[in-house]
Amino acid sequence: MNIFARFAQDESGATAIEYGLIAALISVGIIVAVSTLGNTLSGVFTDINNRLTGNPAGTPP
Repeated sequence: MNIFARFAQDESGATAIEYGLIAALISVGIIVAVSTLGNTLSGVFTDINNRLTGNPAGTPP
């Protein structure tokens, strides 16, 4: 019975779960930021490429 009482009062597992949730939220934030930045950079490089090839505003040649 004493083992079950100590197990119920032990909070070390809860701390590990909290750290895991924080790490997961940070990871999701990084993924969203990188994805958004990647799409923006893709548009910028496409625009630069179109201007260098004499194809302004992405119109077909």
